[in-house]
Amino acid sequence: MKYILVIVSFLLSFGFAKAQFTPLIQPAQPQKTIIHQFEDDGLAHFSYAILVGNQVILVDPGRNPQPYYDFAEKHGASIVGVVETHPHADFVSSHLQIHHEKGATIYISKLAEANYPHQTFDEGDIIDLGNGVTLRAMFTPGHSPDGISVVLSEDGKDMAVFTGDTLFIGDVGRPDLRESAGAIMMQRKELARMMYYSTRKKLMKLDEDVVVYPAHGAGSLCGKAISDAKSSTIGQEKLTNYALQEMSEEAFMELLLQDQPFIPQYFPYNVDLNKIGAPAYLDSKESVPVLADLNDIQEGTTIIDGRNQDIFKQSHLPEAINIMKGAKFETWLGSLVSPQERYYLIAETQESLDELISKAAKIGYELLIAGAGIYTESNGNSMSFFNKDAFDANPDLFTIIDIRNEGEVAQHQVFANAINIPLPELMQRISEIPTDKPVVVHCGTGYRSAAGSSIIQNALKDNKVIDMGAYIKEYNQK
Repeated sequence: MKYILVIVSFLLSFGFAKAQFTPLIQPAQPQKTIIHQFEDDGLAHFSYAILVGNQVILVDPGRNPQPYYDFAEKHGASIVGVVETHPHADFVSSHLQIHHEKGATIYISKLAEANYPHQTFDEGDIIDLGNGVTLRAMFTPGHSPDGISVVLSEDGKDMAVFTGDTLFIGDVGRPDLRESAGAIMMQRKELARMMYYSTRKKLMKLDEDVVVYPAHGAGSLCGKAISDAKSSTIGQEKLTNYALQEMSEEAFMELLLQDQPFIPQYFPYNVDLNKIGAPAYLDSKESVPVLADLNDIQEGTTIIDGRNQDIFKQSHLPEAINIMKGAKFETWLGSLVSPQERYYLIAETQESLDELISKAAKIGYELLIAGAGIYTESNGNSMSFFNKDAFDANPDLFTIIDIRNEGEVAQHQVFANAINIPLPELMQRISEIPTDKPVVVHCGTGYRSAAGSSIIQNALKDNKVIDMGAYIKEYNQK
């Protein structure tokens, strides 16, 4: 019954849209408004501060609220509101902390059924920022059933739209993340159909010079073909975005559902955590248990070692998985470690450990850390290093495991005889790896293979497992 009501209200909301067309022009900053885009490279996440006079409204803020506080202080302004375009799957928002610390009102669709103090913000609702500037909610489900976009207007003229995960630059949001999480759970086909109407009957009806500000950029797993541009216009997207081209509803749905990337384990966990609101960022980080002695690590609990792969291979704790500290640490942490389990976090220095905990906190995984410690021993477990000359002399002497995604392999298979087991599936498919030869593991750049080789070595203790590492770049060029 709930699904029927949602779909009916969704279809009725499109009935009043009127077509608007103006010549395509270059994006222009709203004259009475300062819009500041914050970028988190690791999660390819964009968030926004909208400054009008001495008031700031935030859109889709990340876990650490301090950058937004600094922005408001710099401009002598107060944060009066936080708009959540939907309960996010790929990062944890600081909306509840900002509400508690700054008294800001949280705005979110009633369909999200948020379990924290908030003001519902749905189709046609207005936030009046004064001086002729308003924010208008537009119901645009498709990525999620409760998604909204936010249209910024000056003196009645639409200037910009914050599209959340509905419309990206060059892409639209994937529709397959809400089948097992959130207040409303819908099948991907239902959401793909909603995306068709959200784009055609809502967003594409905006003036062509309206600036598009999405919640994600290239590298995000919330889309499959996101451009590396950070903003665009409605007109430009209508010209160049594959998902906005003329096609039937069925053709759109089929196209959208094809070739979507894997879904990390942490995505449903983040939806649920964002629905109730995460604990304060710094307080939660400081609550992470500190390991004074690594001998206190409980056997059978996952160990994540964030050190460089060369240091890890020389000496590491038994059963440790090597997810190197880097731009994608948080994504692979949340992909390889289930939110239903606890884990230990290891680094080589206190500074590095603090950084790893901060990265884990972006996805709420600081709450799962059983203990965090520093490893400097030289007599632990070790792994073999890749010998390019020996490999090139006779590659057939090795079992080659390619842990890239299937789409990457389809575009370019580096070794014809390689066995493809994508990294997110590796733990469940270890039994598919032959044990009659030494195993060489590769990915696309050498980052993922550090984790993959350590996982395989932990499972195949009697086998020689070798991480090809960055040497793969030389083979990619052939």
